[in-house]
Amino acid sequence: MKADKVRDLDTNELTRQLGEIDEQIFRLQFQMSMGQMDGLKKVRAIKKDRARIHTVLRERALAPAAEEKK
Repeated sequence: MKADKVRDLDTNELTRQLGEIDEQIFRLQFQMSMGQMDGLKKVRAIKKDRARIHTVLRERALAPAAEEKK
């Protein structure tokens, strides 16, 4: 998922996607530990998407504080 696409989503949608991503990461790591799959690249890509979502949420949280300082 690109950063532009993440920024277009509203906060509730981002929060919902974070929950789905966390569950997906858990399942993939469990499968990897059981030796059922070799999806290391997929896990890395999902973790990067998760980080992008957290970054956008943090930017939105800090935006009102930055406007108050002006």
